[in-house]
Amino acid sequence: LLIIFMIATPLIQQEQTIPVNLPSESVKSQAKPPPDMEFQAVAIDRTGNFYVGTRRVTFAELSGALATMATKSNPPVIRIRADLTLQWQQVVRLMDEIKKHNLTKITFDTQAPQ
Repeated sequence: LLIIFMIATPLIQQEQTIPVNLPSESVKSQAKPPPDMEFQAVAIDRTGNFYVGTRRVTFAELSGALATMATKSNPPVIRIRADLTLQWQQVVRLMDEIKKHNLTKITFDTQAPQ
């Protein structure tokens, strides 16, 4: 378990360098995901730029990355990190692309209320 945290913490910190103002959710306890579950962050910043992990990509490159993820025997959970002020049509466009590649495990990142 310690090794998982040691590996995951730097990855989470890298994702947080993308300037995304996440929407808030109510405070509640979160269920722990299984330790073998892989997550892949896809972010959209306030200007509509797409990121896979921390790498800025075009929409065509994003589509290729999603196609590659879909070929895995155990596809990752797609973590959507969309800026609060973003026009939600961009999120719908991303969701359509994710569904096109038959990736069905999706979560939305939020932040705790302040």
